[in-house]
Amino acid sequence: MNVVRSLKIAAVTCMAVAALSCLILCNYASSPIDFKYREFTVEIPRGSSFSTTVNILEQAGLIRHKKSFHLLALLMDASRHIKPGEYDLGSSMTPVDILNKLLQGRVKGYYVFIPEGFTLDRIADRLEDEGLANRETFISLASDSNLLSSLDIGGENAEGYLFPDTYRLDKSMGEEGIIRFMVKQFRKEITPGMLERAKEINLTLDEVLILASIIEKEGGPIEEKPIISAVFHNRLKRGMRLQSDPTVIYAIEEFDGNLRRSDLRKKTPYNTYTIKGLPPGPICNPGLEAIEAALYPAPVDFLYFVSKNNGYHQFSSNLKDHRKAVLKYQIERKK
Repeated sequence: MNVVRSLKIAAVTCMAVAALSCLILCNYASSPIDFKYREFTVEIPRGSSFSTTVNILEQAGLIRHKKSFHLLALLMDASRHIKPGEYDLGSSMTPVDILNKLLQGRVKGYYVFIPEGFTLDRIADRLEDEGLANRETFISLASDSNLLSSLDIGGENAEGYLFPDTYRLDKSMGEEGIIRFMVKQFRKEITPGMLERAKEINLTLDEVLILASIIEKEGGPIEEKPIISAVFHNRLKRGMRLQSDPTVIYAIEEFDGNLRRSDLRKKTPYNTYTIKGLPPGPICNPGLEAIEAALYPAPVDFLYFVSKNNGYHQFSSNLKDHRKAVLKYQIERKK
């Protein structure tokens, strides 16, 4: 009887200890680290072990009692499923809150605006300024043949396919992830109807983007884009050179803002003063309006245009009228 009684006492004691341990763990799991709110930004590097993650959190002052945290993570099956990235965490959060945020990957986001007409280089500069990418790595990956092939991009780089938009990015994405994300957005914007229209006017998607990028860089208000597009379409049909300054500038390293006659005569694949047809690739990343303008040029017979120096252009159907416009808006202005 004494043995049976001892076993009962031991069982009750174990149950009491287990219940007390469970109560203590539940209290730990649901109690804030510190009732005085303080915010911390911590980064969990890709490939970090759970122990490394715990050490990072402890050093930031976000963990009390490492053993309890480890046990809680074990019960939540969290130790192998923490997602890397940068997190905003608060000292008033409970251990369960912290683990849930790490498990769900609710990383800190950065809103980055990529305007229409930004080149690959300028996008890389902006991402590096925001601390989201290494400039050289981004440019190198955007020219990687394997990555481009996986994205169904046939050109030498991703220029033209990095759709201008405001993006919410995070540091865990890395350079490749950001490129894929931007190209994915581009694919969302290009509708089946747009692809069908490209076929109707005998242009590939690459050619549409090249033309759209030139239209984008020529500037002007939205309502002028289809007219600028018509000028280039008309020139292509007649076998005339496009003679677009932005294409020349694209091939000039560290352009100082002064386009010289020698630049216009220099033979490069992008100099549309010396080559016929379109250059080999886009000269920037055009927005939707420019892409639509490339697909739907205005029904006009213009072959020339010149800046009026007020954001608008003067369009002409013949060289005589164009020379008069150049004299009026460019040469006389410089005198």
